[in-house]
Amino acid sequence: MNTTPVMQLRPARPADVDAIATIWRTGWIDGHAGHVPSALADHRSESDLARLAAARVDDTTVAVVEGEVVGFVTVHDDELEQVYVAGPARGTGVVSALLHAGERAVARHHRSAWLAVVAGNVRARRCYERHGWRDAGAFTYAADTGAGSFAVPAHRYVKTVAGASR
Repeated sequence: MNTTPVMQLRPARPADVDAIATIWRTGWIDGHAGHVPSALADHRSESDLARLAAARVDDTTVAVVEGEVVGFVTVHDDELEQVYVAGPARGTGVVSALLHAGERAVARHHRSAWLAVVAGNVRARRCYERHGWRDAGAFTYAADTGAGSFAVPAHRYVKTVAGASR
């Protein structure tokens, strides 16, 4: 008898926005606190992230376990723009499934994908490297907020995605 909960991926729905915002907020604090301009943190409240998530729900895939959203990936053009997994679901294969879903989405129109990782977020950088992403170097990422954008020191990670068609 298998007692391991089954994870499913599906397109995000408007009803998922609150769960996405909660996961995003917690994960954002874990990976960004102390590594980004302090003023940016003022614009990363759960309500601000819910606003952003609602605007991008059509570009988001969620991972669901036992009816609960446990992670998400948002794809914009050739960028895996957001990838977050709830703390209890880390290390369970959720991030692998979400990365593959994002890579497949990008591969429909592009030969390679990219994502930005805050320079100080060593845990995420190691995770991406384990999944075949390559650090293409430091750059400044423009983090958008309702009040404009903030310059964030980051690294650009890239990966050739299989099945790309042009």
